[in-house]
Amino acid sequence: MTASKALLLLLRLARSLAARVMLGAVVALAVAFLSPLVEPLIPESWAERFGPDTVVPILTILATTMLTVTTFSLSVMVQAFQSAASQATPRAYRLHLADTTTQTVLATFTGAFLYALTALVMFRTGFYSDAVSVVILGVTVLVIGAIVLAILRWIDHLSTLGSMDNTLDIVEQHARGPLRRAMAQPALGGLPLPPDAQIPDSARPLPAPQSGYVQFVDMRSLHERLAAANARLTLSAAPGQHVIAGAPLGWLLGDGAEPDGLSGCFTIGKTRTAEQDARFGIVVLSEIALRALSPGINDPGTAIDVSHRVTRLLAGIEAPGTTPPDYPRIEVPVVAAPDLIEDGYHPLIRAGAAHPEVIGVVLDSLATLEASDWPELARAARQAQGYALRHAKSALTVADDRDALARKYGG
Repeated sequence: MTASKALLLLLRLARSLAARVMLGAVVALAVAFLSPLVEPLIPESWAERFGPDTVVPILTILATTMLTVTTFSLSVMVQAFQSAASQATPRAYRLHLADTTTQTVLATFTGAFLYALTALVMFRTGFYSDAVSVVILGVTVLVIGAIVLAILRWIDHLSTLGSMDNTLDIVEQHARGPLRRAMAQPALGGLPLPPDAQIPDSARPLPAPQSGYVQFVDMRSLHERLAAANARLTLSAAPGQHVIAGAPLGWLLGDGAEPDGLSGCFTIGKTRTAEQDARFGIVVLSEIALRALSPGINDPGTAIDVSHRVTRLLAGIEAPGTTPPDYPRIEVPVVAAPDLIEDGYHPLIRAGAAHPEVIGVVLDSLATLEASDWPELARAARQAQGYALRHAKSALTVADDRDALARKYGG
């Protein structure tokens, strides 16, 4: 089943850096304010031994050091992500921002700072009694333990943060999920739209409320509205496609449906996202390969690595499923195998045709995909292999390189 628009917004909020940091801060503040409730359970001997004179200096050190560590960590994160964007592709920056390890570490540091600062204020203003100091000390020990674990995790993470390998791993990870979901539900749970489908003359356009990329379609809400109006919809703008305000998102059949209500089921934004866009991750990988093959960088090894990663992604998917549609009133364009091959390999073929080591790996990758259980993907890979050979023969200036390709791949 596809997710709703409300769930999409909730997931986006959960993946944001600000949400993680605020959650850690809320937990820390709640502990500081609720500590007096435990006061009746504290033995007097403990209260005398672990009074404010013991706890306040520890909280002072904690607040001071955590502010410094948080500021330093934020600067390191920004520099690493900007480096990844300049070396790989600007689209990788947004994927890095969703890195859960970085978010959790920063949330721990910020939460510890706010906890220590709040506890200090409560002590200085007289809201905490001597007995509460025992509770605060116990919580502080737990906070210090969490900080130590976060620092160890952060040190290990910094060794790869922003590197090319780390960026490629993140992009590949973000590409795999949408691809598998697209194969399990090729039409987002609706009816697959045939490539040669004709739009009836009686159909009305469903205009886009704003310009931008179609990021998400709330299929459940959309289908419920269509069912209530006894209408049908043929999407012309699938997730990942850019639309202009007023351009048709799809075509309506039925007079009872209100376009304004239906257009609210679409999430349109300034940037392309991967929630329902199976091609986005492969496009980003391809952009990284193009940047690597640019004269200013000249890194064929990264282009070869990208070719291997794209091959792993496409070889690991199964042919599109044929389960009955959950939303039969909606026709949706499906992800076609030629589009995936074109996104993953055609830019690499054009940019790397003059590099024998790159074009050779691309041809090997396409030969691997020719054995795919998905006939459409195997056929598209075979056609792309001929496309790559033609480009290589035109770009390679040394006869030995051309002859080597001809002997291995024919043509």
